[in-house]
Amino acid sequence: MIQLWRSGAASLALPDKYGHVLGDLLDRLEASALFSGESCSFSQKDLFDNLQLWADKARAKLSAQ
Repeated sequence: MIQLWRSGAASLALPDKYGHVLGDLLDRLEASALFSGESCSFSQKDLFDNLQLWADKARAKLSAQ
């Protein structure tokens, strides 16, 4: 799933900062897969919420172009 996000996002006409933010989120999501459920270091729910926020902002940016 994460590889699909990385490759798909790379083909979008978005400013570089979107790629940096997404890369950070995906790195954290990969690391959180090592834990079962929530931990004090990673909240998978928060990561998914932030991915949704990123997707919403990216969609809005692409629609405005």
